[in-house]
Amino acid sequence: MYQPYIRGKQFELIGIRELIPEVLVNNRTKVSPIIEPVKNSSTLKTTISGLASNNINFTIIVNPQVGTFNDPSAIFTALRNCIGTYRNYQVGIIFHSRNNHTALLNVLQQNSDLFESLSFIHNVASDNILEILAPYQQHFQIKYNVINLSLTSRRYFRNFERNTLIECDDYFKSQVRNADYLQADESDFSEEHLYYEDEGFAGFSDYLAIGEEYSESGFLPYAVAIHLSYSDTTTNKIKVKHFVSNSNDDQSDIAGKFEEALNKLIAWCDATGYNSVAIPIFREFHANGHFPGLGTLKKLSLMNHIDLVLKLI
Repeated sequence: MYQPYIRGKQFELIGIRELIPEVLVNNRTKVSPIIEPVKNSSTLKTTISGLASNNINFTIIVNPQVGTFNDPSAIFTALRNCIGTYRNYQVGIIFHSRNNHTALLNVLQQNSDLFESLSFIHNVASDNILEILAPYQQHFQIKYNVINLSLTSRRYFRNFERNTLIECDDYFKSQVRNADYLQADESDFSEEHLYYEDEGFAGFSDYLAIGEEYSESGFLPYAVAIHLSYSDTTTNKIKVKHFVSNSNDDQSDIAGKFEEALNKLIAWCDATGYNSVAIPIFREFHANGHFPGLGTLKKLSLMNHIDLVLKLI
């Protein structure tokens, strides 16, 4: 089971929505996106409606820790308006050091007609976690415990039933500047898809080839970088190829910088034979000389990554 962790920004959500017919529908038993909404947008609602109408399981977090859409009651109201009678999903709760569990339990009970199970995202290791879980378990089914490996202790996952365990980490090796990826060329990503079951987990999660770090504002970059996940043919480990523009001295001509990065991506795909749901779209941009905007690059990176992982498991 793969549970890609999606921050609910516009292009990430559009990427999930566009994956539904070609990729997600055919992999219902292998995928369950985790969505942390960051804005009360029409894109969020149409994405949730699309997942529901195609019977694709997902988790929607109701206490987001980033963005402006952080009122659990408001998120339940949005859910109520777009989910209908669909119940094949989990309400997600992020556990962190400042949780008000009484307030969370109250809002969950007030909206208990909307869902059947919970998923906990453990972003902190609590010594009294079983005591914390007890009142939730009294009222609700706990379907998943998503363990953020970098924010919890080594053996923390042993507190939970094995069939609920999802391991999560940020495997994307981000650089300070896009231009720095010129030297990196490619990065190791993960091998969790090979070993998660052997290590006692029912599934695994990552932040794709985007990374966990969240930023509200966009800015014009000096360099354009396209991040493309792929599988090493020898080891089957996932790596990320970085295709970066060369004319990176200033912030002018973003379309030209994109063309430079795209030329490298197309040449690499031609040489290696790599293909995914995203590659024909990149080829179309290349053939037409079209710059779709920086948000679309992140969307296609997301689509490529999820498509790749689902082919590997």
